[in-house]
Amino acid sequence: MLSAHEFKATMERHRDTVFRIAYTYMRDAADADDVTQGVFVKLLRADHSFEGDEHLRNWLVRVTINTCKSLFRRPWRRMEDIESYAATLSVPTQEHGDVFVAVMRLPEKYRVPLVLHYYGGFSTDEIARLLKVPGPTVRTRMARARARLKAMLEG
Repeated sequence: MLSAHEFKATMERHRDTVFRIAYTYMRDAADADDVTQGVFVKLLRADHSFEGDEHLRNWLVRVTINTCKSLFRRPWRRMEDIESYAATLSVPTQEHGDVFVAVMRLPEKYRVPLVLHYYGGFSTDEIARLLKVPGPTVRTRMARARARLKAMLEG
């Protein structure tokens, strides 16, 4: 189990990553906040030790993905207007905001690997393990996602 100090430090280090992944799945800030809170509650209650920060980070991502997938089964699930949410973000340029909106419009199977790779810093092999799909599938999805993004942003 983590001490109070370790838990707080872990939350500060990984909160953005957990939220980004949750938002990528849920496409609603309130739902992503709920998922993020739930993931850290599960961490607080977890009674096993982690082999290091990388193990802990992977555990958090996997729990986030599983939590999001379980919430998809709920009939009341809502989706926020992506443009409205993007307008609330502080992004360096309008182009960054446009890319965010385009990424969020991609189908989940393309959107999630992109966010894990470019925003989470995971390698394609790590993403494959986290999503429980073969590595070549992740690389294909990312290539297709980049092609779709290019078409969306140019069009």
